[in-house]
Amino acid sequence: MSTLYTAIAVFAILATGVSIPAYAQLIDAITVTTDKASYEDGDIITVIGQVRDRLSGYPVTLQVIAANGNLVTVEQIDVSEDKTYGIDITAGGALWRSAGTYTIKVLYGTDTRVAETTFEFAGSTGAAPTGRTFAVEGSDELITYSIKGGRVLSIIPDIDAKSLIIELETTSDGELTITLPRGIIDSKFGADGMSGEDQDFIILVDGSELLESPAEVATSTDRTLTIPFTDGTTQIEIIGTWVIPEFGAIAAMILAVAIISIIAISARSKLSIMPKY
Repeated sequence: MSTLYTAIAVFAILATGVSIPAYAQLIDAITVTTDKASYEDGDIITVIGQVRDRLSGYPVTLQVIAANGNLVTVEQIDVSEDKTYGIDITAGGALWRSAGTYTIKVLYGTDTRVAETTFEFAGSTGAAPTGRTFAVEGSDELITYSIKGGRVLSIIPDIDAKSLIIELETTSDGELTITLPRGIIDSKFGADGMSGEDQDFIILVDGSELLESPAEVATSTDRTLTIPFTDGTTQIEIIGTWVIPEFGAIAAMILAVAIISIIAISARSKLSIMPKY
């Protein structure tokens, strides 16, 4: 009798369309999280996650949905060999005006491999996001950048090489968009390296020169480069014909003045102790 009841129960479930979802076997097939729970206009949202099974040739599709339900961002992110992925998104712009709870939804391969997370956003003024800034010692100007597929650890001028060295930590293939004020670094055809027509910067990625010049937008005050990189890249060097002398030139001038002062004092001291006849 129990067998009969079991068969009837199974038939009833199937007849009503109630069944165990197909995705039940794909629990945590993909995860997603953010580095903070809330953000302000212009902040960088670092999104990271992991997949259980890496599907060759399939990127993670990421969507950011505003508090008012509008889709504000769509990205496709490659999954690295260790089954992780990540991206930096700048919060702000015309589509981000709504304040409240925003949702990040990620999809990987099929609609059964999906995950969501939320964060709070204060709303945007509507101005285009500018990304993060970095101050270089010796200058009042700021380097502005945004990055997909990693994060910038440091930006250091190399005076001798006339370059900026950018240290990275990557999570996937990506690109760095960086705005370089001409008062910090430039690349010119003039003999002094600071005048004449613009020439391309030399870009080294982990010591190897890019075969193609990166996309560039130039103005009278700055130059913006978009530099691609692969997962695992640790350093990008931008070489120009001039870079801000930072502390080096000032130190050299102080040292020169100090040496001249010492010589002058020494000479005067020797004269004062000479015996008079």
